[in-house]
Parts: sequence; structure tokens; C-alpha cells
Amino acid sequence: MIADKNERTAEIIKRLKKEYPDAHCALEHSNAFELLIATILSAQCTDERVNIVTASLFRKYRRPEDYVRVEQAELEKDIHSTGFFRNKAKNIQAACRKLIDEFGGEIPRTMDEILTLNGVARKTGNVVLGNAFGIASGVVVDTHVSRLSQRLGLTEQKTAEKIEMELQELVPKKHWVMFSHWLIFHGRQVCSARKPKCGECVLADICPSRHLFDQDLIPV
Repeated sequence: MIADKNERTAEIIKRLKKEYPDAHCALEHSNAFELLIATILSAQCTDERVNIVTASLFRKYRRPEDYVRVEQAELEKDIHSTGFFRNKAKNIQAACRKLIDEFGGEIPRTMDEILTLNGVARKTGNVVLGNAFGIASGVVVDTHVSRLSQRLGLTEQKTAEKIEMELQELVPKKHWVMFSHWLIFHGRQVCSARKPKCGECVLADICPSRHLFDQDLIPV
């Protein structure tokens, strides 16, 4: 076990980078605007469901003006299966109006500016800036990143904001964008919420939580 948190973080990065060389953003998009919409829709919804919805949504709505022009009820119908569709539709239309009125229809490239858009918090801002523009503005903290960061002993914090702050101190800035993708891939394929596959985990020998889940290590 690597006691030093910085050394353990470095080893985690080294192993996950090798294990998941193709890690990437799971939300399908062809530009920054589509990624913004997809990320807003992903709140309390799986990426798989969002991708199903956006497959047709992005053919119907191509620019901010298209979302503003339609009745909110119609947009709600189009995104209904992502959940919380009324609030999401309202936020999407308001964000698009601001994009048109204040940013010339373009996605802003700073965290301060992107946070002024309706429905956008730091997670969404980090997703868009990092994946669409390659701007390392922070570390995306979703349910997988939160769970794995705690299990791996990188943080004891519970809120996304505080977890992100600690990860920014531990993870070199050049890895901020990919670190989340590596943890998300690992969380989906190995370190699941209920039954993590510790026997298949490349991090098992440096994970301080392994004894809680690995049946071979649980006292009878």
C-alpha cells in the first residue's frame, strides 16, 4: 500500500492511463454547442439515454436559434425521456438566448462566462471546456469520480465542489481532463457502486478500500 496520497495518485494515473488508452467523453457530440446541450440533459440521466435522445434532437435543433424559436412544450416532448424535462427545457432555452444575446451564438471559453448560462454548474462547465476546447478549467466530478476518489483514499469530502478542490491539488493539471474519463471508465467497468470487481482491478493492491469488498479479504 502506498501511504503518501500524492504518490498513490501518481500511480493511479499511471495504471489507469495504461488500462484505458481509449477513455473519452461518453456523450456523443460534434461540436461544443451540442456537448453543452447533452451535458445539461445528462443531469440525473444516463449517458446512454442522453445519446439516444440527442441522436434525433441534434438533427432537429442545430443552433441556439432553433431552440429559442420552438415552443417550450415541444422541446419538453423531445427531451422527455431524460427526466426533469420541464426544468431542462427551460434552462436550455434560457441558455440559448444568452448565447445569442451576449456571446454571439458561440460557447464562451472561460469558466466564469460559461457559468452564467442557465443550467450550467462547474461539472457542465468542466465537461464542455475540457472536451470541446481542451481547456483544463477543473476536474469533472460525477457519481463515478466521487465514489472512486473516496474509495481510493484521495478524499474524504462528500460534495462535488470540495472533492474537485482536493483532486486539483493531487492531480497534475495536464491530467485534469483525462483523469475524470479514466475514473469513469474504471467505475463503469470494474469499480461499480454495489459489487466492485476487486479481483479484476488494476488498483487493488493500492486501494485502501479493497478489504471492504473483496470476499477473499473479508473475515468470516
